Amino acid sequence: MSILVTPNTRVLVQGITGSFGARHTQLSLAYGSQIVAGVTPGKGGQKFENTVPVFDTVTDAAKQTGATVSVIFVPPPFAADAILEAVDADLDLVVCITEGIPVNDMVKVKRAMQGKRTRLIGPNCPGLVTPGEGKDSHGGCRIGIAPGYIHKKGNIGVVSRSGTLTYEAVWQLTCRGVGQSTCVGIGGDPVNGTSHLDIIKMFNEDPETHGIIMIGEIGGSAEEEAAEWIKLHCKKPVAGFIAGATAPPGRRMGHAGAIVSGGKGTAAAKITAFKDAGIGIAETPSVMADTLLKMMK
Repeated sequence: MSILVTPNTRVLVQGITGSFGARHTQLSLAYGSQIVAGVTPGKGGQKFENTVPVFDTVTDAAKQTGATVSVIFVPPPFAADAILEAVDADLDLVVCITEGIPVNDMVKVKRAMQGKRTRLIGPNCPGLVTPGEGKDSHGGCRIGIAPGYIHKKGNIGVVSRSGTLTYEAVWQLTCRGVGQSTCVGIGGDPVNGTSHLDIIKMFNEDPETHGIIMIGEIGGSAEEEAAEWIKLHCKKPVAGFIAGATAPPGRRMGHAGAIVSGGKGTAAAKITAFKDAGIGIAETPSVMADTLLKMMK
């Protein structure tokens, strides 16, 4: 089992003909992901790598290929419209990799998505990976920019605001011979689609996920909200790490959402919430996997 995507998930790529989208589409195809269509307006009828058909619209691509998930590699000025096009096509899931989308654009996207069935991950995220059964876990589903080779099929769920810390946690697990069910980078923008809590609930319900690593950072209250739910409802061990403990108040660090303002969103407050919820605290990034594995013994 896994969450959100399986090795059989059919994926379309918005922005497949751009250099960044093309590169990561190639990597996903090499990983074994079912990339069945690309979308670039004005380039319908072409083929990517002589195999993947390119369409002018998401609706056409989904209807003709059965794609249920989109990944977006579209420049920031056009990315919000790209998300809404995928929502209008009634896809199950949209994963937006694009960084630098104006906050006002994302506020409009969130409002337009209310009541719609499509789930958004991102923007400004590395995407997600459900590892497969093959050598180096190839044959799974890689959507986005995560390095596929670091993953191993198994029973640990990983959710993170930080791309690089997602990779670090995954690599630590794999080096210890411990595989992952699904690894989800939700992105660090202040207005995004899917929260820590959304993913934690899915992992809690997934019978093949036996433990969870949750990685947060300063800014906002999403980690505290997840911790409160974990304290009351989560049936599985959770280890956590909060990045940004030494960040000066009022200065944005890395992600657009990683800013402490008005005394809220501090690392100390998040760590206190984690401890209160019984979440194992990784004091440094280097012990994220070990912290969880000790809890699971």
